[in-house]
Amino acid sequence: MKRVVITGMGGVTALGDSWDAIETRLRSGVNAVRRMPEWDYFEALHTRLACPLPDFTLPAHYPRKKTRSMGPVSMYSVRASELALADAGLADNELISDGRMGVAYGSSSGSVEPIRAFGTMLQTGSMSDVTSNSYVQMMPHTAAVNVSLFWDLKGRIIPTSCACASGSQAIGYAYEAIQSGKQALMLAGGAEELSGPAVAVFDTLYATSTRNEQPHLTPRPFDVARDGLVVGEGAATLVLEEYEHARARGATIHAEIVGFGCNSDGSHMTQPTADTMARAMQFALADAGLPPSAIDYVNAHGTSTDRGDIAESHATAQTFGARMPISSLKSYVGHTLGACGALEAWWTIEMMKRNWYAPTLNLENVDPACAPLDYIVGSGREIDAEHVMSNNFAFGGINTSLIFRRVR
Repeated sequence: MKRVVITGMGGVTALGDSWDAIETRLRSGVNAVRRMPEWDYFEALHTRLACPLPDFTLPAHYPRKKTRSMGPVSMYSVRASELALADAGLADNELISDGRMGVAYGSSSGSVEPIRAFGTMLQTGSMSDVTSNSYVQMMPHTAAVNVSLFWDLKGRIIPTSCACASGSQAIGYAYEAIQSGKQALMLAGGAEELSGPAVAVFDTLYATSTRNEQPHLTPRPFDVARDGLVVGEGAATLVLEEYEHARARGATIHAEIVGFGCNSDGSHMTQPTADTMARAMQFALADAGLPPSAIDYVNAHGTSTDRGDIAESHATAQTFGARMPISSLKSYVGHTLGACGALEAWWTIEMMKRNWYAPTLNLENVDPACAPLDYIVGSGREIDAEHVMSNNFAFGGINTSLIFRRVR
C-alpha cells in the first residue's frame, strides 16, 4: 500500500483565503456570523443568520469558455483548488494533466439558480431562464467536473454529494485511490454556496439558530444554551500525493493521511446514532494501525444541534474516554455543509503544524447531556500532537473519520 501525503492546501472561507488571515481571526475569538436582512423576504423562515463569503469575485484571468458552466459552488471549488495547486507548486506543472492526477470533490447539491429556472419552467411553462448550461451548473457532480475541466485533468473523477460528509468523504476516497496505486495525485475537497433553500432545509427541522439579534453569540456547539446551527459557505481543497512521488519532485509535505473510516447508521435519515459514529472512528484507527491513545486532538463535527452534539460527544468519549481534547470550528464559520469536511481538515492540519488548537466559541456551560470530554475553550490550547482526527456526520447517517500524522 502506498503512503499518502498532503502537499497543497487552500480555500475560500468567511474568515479569509489565507491561513495567516484565518489564524488571526481564530485567535481574535470573533466569528463570521451576521444577520441576513435579504432573507426577510422568506416569511416563514425562522433564522436570519449565516456566514457568507466576504466579497468573492471570480479572478479576471479565468476564461469565459471555462466559467460559463460554473455556478457559485463550482467557482468556489475551482478557486480553492487553484490556491491548493499553487501551494503544492503544481499550478503550471504539465504533470497534472497527463492522467496521473484525479479529482474527488463534493457538495450537497449544485447551484440553486438553475434549479429556480427549471422550477419556473414547471410552474409557468416558460423556458426563458433555462440555458444550455443550466443543468451542468446544478448537477450533483458540478464541482468535481468543473475542477477537472479547468485544469484538463484526465485522472479518475469521484463525486461525493453526501451533504455534510461530502468534503471528508472526498478526501477519504482520494486517499484510497492513491493508497491502492490507482492515482499518483488527487485534488480532494468540498464546496457549498449559500442560499435560502439550503437554510430552509434545516429551518423546517427546527435545527437553525434564531438568535437573530445576537449573531456573535451563536452557534454554540456543545453548550447547554445552544439553539441550533448557522449555515455558511465556501470551499477547501487538498492536494493528495503519493509519498515517493512527492519526494521525487521535492514537494513540501504538510501532513500524512494515515487513516480513514466511513460507514452508515442504517437507522434514521436525520437522527444520528452514537454507536455507529464511534465505529467510524474505530475504522479509521484500525486503518491507521493506531490505538485510541495515539490521537492527541479531535476536530468535532460540532454543529450546535441538540441530538447531533450529544450523539457525537458520546461516540467520541466511547472511543477515547474523557481525556480527549476536542473543539468545533463551526463556531467560527457556521456549518459549511458540503465544504465542512475539507475546510476542517485543512484547518486541523494547519493547527497541528503550529501546536495551537482553536477553542470552541460560545461554549460557556457544557450541556450535561453531552459526554465528559476535554472541551477546549478560552484562548485555545497548545498541544504537541503527533496524530489528530477530524470527524464529520451527515444526513442519511453517513459517518466519516480522517486521521492525519504530523510530518516533523
